[in-house]
Amino acid sequence: MGTFEILEHTADVGIDVRAATLADLFETAAEAMFAFLIDPTQVETRAWRERRVEADDLEGLLVAWLNDLLVLLAAEEFVPKVFVIDEISDQRLRATVHGEPVDRSRHRFRLDVKAATYHQLSVTPSDGGWSARVVFDV
Repeated sequence: MGTFEILEHTADVGIDVRAATLADLFETAAEAMFAFLIDPTQVETRAWRERRVEADDLEGLLVAWLNDLLVLLAAEEFVPKVFVIDEISDQRLRATVHGEPVDRSRHRFRLDVKAATYHQLSVTPSDGGWSARVVFDV
């Protein structure tokens, strides 16, 4: 798994992510985004959902992936905890997301992330691995 740090940004919040592989980068970015939303120690891995996302390039794929996970939470009321990229290319990914349905008695949401944005977005190879920057609209 990769690492991430939170970036200070006026009216938004962002992350810088580093990982050894592209799959790890996308998994870590999802983990970082959900760290804003909910305490992961309160989420169990009782169920799973398969996700498929496509875009024109890697940057668009990262935004589509993160926004698809926000839809999973908002529309399907499923809280992800573990993210496994099963297949990834420059334009598509297939992933398995483990978590559970929202339980309002246990799940305390921290921040309302509306969307991953293209503002300052980057996905680049770096030092034998990958790095990314994502800014979220909150």
